[in-house]
Amino acid sequence: MSALRALLGGIVDYAGLFPPAALDMPAAVRNFAEYRHDADAWMLGRFVVPVARLDELAAARGPLLQEHDVWRLTAILGTDPEGDVTRVREFNRQHVGTSIVDSLEGVLSTPEDIERISAAIGDEFELFVELPGDRDLAPLIAALARAGVHGKIRTGGVTQAAIPPAVAVVRFIRACLDAGVSFKATAGLHHPFRAEYRLTYDANSPTGLMYGYLNVFLASALMAEGLSDADAVRVLEERDLHAFEISESRIGWRGHSVTADQATKIRRQVALSFGSCSFREPVDELRLATA
Repeated sequence: MSALRALLGGIVDYAGLFPPAALDMPAAVRNFAEYRHDADAWMLGRFVVPVARLDELAAARGPLLQEHDVWRLTAILGTDPEGDVTRVREFNRQHVGTSIVDSLEGVLSTPEDIERISAAIGDEFELFVELPGDRDLAPLIAALARAGVHGKIRTGGVTQAAIPPAVAVVRFIRACLDAGVSFKATAGLHHPFRAEYRLTYDANSPTGLMYGYLNVFLASALMAEGLSDADAVRVLEERDLHAFEISESRIGWRGHSVTADQATKIRRQVALSFGSCSFREPVDELRLATA
């Protein structure tokens, strides 16, 4: 396996229901069904759906059901996490052989909330906890480590103000690494490299300086292999495509690199995936950039 495939395989959790795409359910379901049989399916992960819309998803998928085609889903918890866990269990019982929710995501604001919800789900699901940006990370990430669950960081949004500074992203990654907590990212990672992009799909959308998903995941990999936080900030802020070195055996930045085996380990143990309301943008732009 090439280093690039090791770092990016199965990385995109498709979130077409969410802004800025905000597709209706039938359109998002059709897209995901198409992507699963696309030449770029090696980059595709789970379908992201709110727990409250699971039945809607099942109805939209009905005409597209194929034998031995089981969709993996990640379900977003609402304001009643315990009730949502019950609903997810019932959904999985009803849809054996066609769909399975094997991952849950939600915003949990206190160590007590993290411990309560993780205890409620046990080992039945992976749990990704989005941490509030205005809280001290240390006690929350310590709670994630105790519970054996994952973190989640929001790396963008539909306004420039929603994009966190690079130092904050690196602080989150370092705290996760130090605690042995793996994580996923969400929002604003439609493009492989950092640059100025439109923040929405509106023709008159303002632009913003957005992170590239390759910047974020390569920075995470290099940090796990000893890169300093100061250099990790530079990786996140790097806009020169020539600074990145991509070969069959290695992927790197300005003399720092990881092998395919190291990238595989990072993806299993550190940086797991990212959610994107687009699948085509991330994969098409990567293909063009690395051709």
